[in-house]
Formats: sequence, C-alpha cells, structure tokens
Amino acid sequence: MKKSLFLVSILSLILSSHLLCQVNLPLTGRSLEGMFSRIRDNLSSEQKLRINDSIQTLVDKYAKSDSVFKYKFNNLRFLGQIISPDSLVKIITWNLILESGDNSYYCYFIRKGKENSSNDVYKLSGLYSEKAIRSDTLYSDSNWYGALYYDIRPFKVAGPDQGYVILGIDYGNSFVTRKIIDILTFGPDHNLIFGKKCFVDGKVLRQRVVFEYSTKVVMSLRFVNDKSIVFDHLSPSTPEFRDNHQFWGPDFSFDSYNFENGFWKLKSDVDVRIERNK
Repeated sequence: MKKSLFLVSILSLILSSHLLCQVNLPLTGRSLEGMFSRIRDNLSSEQKLRINDSIQTLVDKYAKSDSVFKYKFNNLRFLGQIISPDSLVKIITWNLILESGDNSYYCYFIRKGKENSSNDVYKLSGLYSEKAIRSDTLYSDSNWYGALYYDIRPFKVAGPDQGYVILGIDYGNSFVTRKIIDILTFGPDHNLIFGKKCFVDGKVLRQRVVFEYSTKVVMSLRFVNDKSIVFDHLSPSTPEFRDNHQFWGPDFSFDSYNFENGFWKLKSDVDVRIERNK
C-alpha cells in the first residue's frame, strides 16, 4: 500500500512539473520580450552580456522541453523561430551586438526524436568574421560561421537521410551584409553538417551560395516553391567597385536556383511570375 502511494506521489509530482512548464511558457515569452527590449537599449557590453546569459538560460530550457515543437513564442521580434514543413527540425536564432561592434550569433537546432526518443538539441554560437564565408568547404557546429536563419525546406539528398535547404542572413558589419543559401544534413554520429556540393553555377560546383552587398540596400532571397529559390541579381554600382561588395546591390533583375536531379542549378535573368507558377 505504501509503495503504491509512493508511486502515485511521484507520478503526481511529474505531472505537476509538466503542467507547470506548460503554464509558464507564456510567462517565459513575456520575460524574453522584456529582455530583448532591454538588450537593444544603450547599455554597456557587460550589461548586455548579463542579459544575454539570462536569455540563453530561458531559451535553453525551452529548446530542451517537450513543448518546443508545439509552442511558439509570439511578439518576439528579435528571436527567430522556424520549423521545417515536415515538422522534424526547428531553428531558433538571435544575435547580440556589443559596444565594440562585435556581432555574435546564437542558434539552436532541434531535431525531433523518433518515437519514444528525446529530441536532439544542438547549441551553437558564432562571432562575425571579416573573412568571407567559404563556399568550398563544410562547416560543423564547432566552426559554425554564424547567421540568422529565416526559412527552411526539406529536399531529398543521396542516401537515407533527409537534407534541408536553409536561408540565412549575416548582418556582418556597418558596410556589408551577407545572405546565405546552405544545406543542413545530419551525420552518422548525429553531428550537424553545413554544406553539400549540390549548387551548380556553370561548371562550378559549390557547397553553399554566399551573397555580399551594401548594408544600405535590401536584397530579396526567398523560396517561391519547394524546388525554386529566387533572388535579386547583385552588381556593383560602377565597374570600379567590382571587388568591393559594400558598393554592390540589386540591379532590378532576378536569378534563381532550381532543384533538378539532385542539384540546385543556377538560372540567370528569370521571370519571377513564371518561377512562382512552376
């Protein structure tokens, strides 16, 4: 009898803790909203880092909770939250700019576990570097370049695993912004792999595509459907700035990458209306 009562008490505590976590998610969202509002104020780097530590603590608990795929925080302008259309991967990102101008990125990749298995949670951080993000190499969670991701789509890669195309932005410095088309896969040891040789530009095969352009302009880069990514064609304002991307911007034409036979192939000067209807 005592053993039964003990088991019931333990079960009640577990259920109560689970329910408390569920009830507190809106409160967590309001706390994060206040923290992100404060961190954008004119504070010292030390103050911002302390607030960011608190943000990481709350996001970490959320990312590891059973509710991460069911619950989305509302009204959090500075916290990116996207889920893949197959509902198997969630990405949470934000960045922090200090007084020195250093721009740090924080990211959680959550991969839904199989039945009766816990989710895989990957915690990444990266610091903006003046060095270009390379298009000829693989990256991992240990040397991640840092970006804010705003869209993700699954696509079939060779082998049994599912691949994902991810679109990201790196605000870089006060002169140059970067946008990235990358490939996310999961290795045999459940490790993250960024990049895959499947972007075809003429005779060149790339692991990812990276655009660099002036912070004074806006570049469009988006999916029009699961097999087509359309973007502004970039060019220098004058030929003399061909090698200086802080003077690059859209020239009112569009290009696209289209998924064909396992590869994303570049197509220049496309009609966006036609691409959208494919």
